[in-house]
Amino acid sequence: MSKRVILITGANGGLGQSIAKTFLGESSDNVVWLGVRERRDQANDIAEKSEGRAKVISLDVTNSEEWKTVIEQIVAQDERLDVLVNNAGGHQDMLLAQMTDEAWRNVMNTNLDAVFLGCREVLPTMISQRSGRIINIASLSALLAPAGQANYAAAKAGVVALTQSLAKEVARIGITVNVICPGFIETDATSGLSPEEKRAAQMRVPMRRFGKPEEVAAAVRFLACAEAGYITGSALKIDGGIL
Repeated sequence: MSKRVILITGANGGLGQSIAKTFLGESSDNVVWLGVRERRDQANDIAEKSEGRAKVISLDVTNSEEWKTVIEQIVAQDERLDVLVNNAGGHQDMLLAQMTDEAWRNVMNTNLDAVFLGCREVLPTMISQRSGRIINIASLSALLAPAGQANYAAAKAGVVALTQSLAKEVARIGITVNVICPGFIETDATSGLSPEEKRAAQMRVPMRRFGKPEEVAAAVRFLACAEAGYITGSALKIDGGIL
């Protein structure tokens, strides 16, 4: 497999780190850029162990100027960009009647606007290459919206719709765009659950367990590979059978 250049946002979280390690393990030729805004320690650890194949780069995914700077730096150093994984996101859960303007905007900016900005900024490079893979990380909440997540569910549903629209726009030029909708995954987002909450959540899952970050990362890697070239505009749920 020839060299591929991959950018992963939200690479300071458990899922982002697992995706990075999966791409690094796929081929010794892969170069992985780890986009982080804060809490860089774990991303730095991956970079230190990668013998120069992983690079940490500062990126506020809600800032269009930072996106432009990051893409310019990656292309200047590696001469291409093959895969974008829009993984950054965050919650501010509360009932809609109590939801503040700030909580709505913050979640929209981090989960939906950031995906729009990332897709828009990588397209010129991928179009010039006539190849590229974009994988957006949404959530099962986009398809099965729970109470208390009106902002998050709406943002992630927007990511699904954005993915499907963009996939049609770039299908003829060798770029695929897909979205993954994880359910309960063993990450920071579920680590804060109490034992009772965790048991109740697991009872909703037909497999009776939470997914592993590596199981999501494997799907990301597949959607980014050459053999997945006829898959575009798809929303893949990874939820243990909930929906």
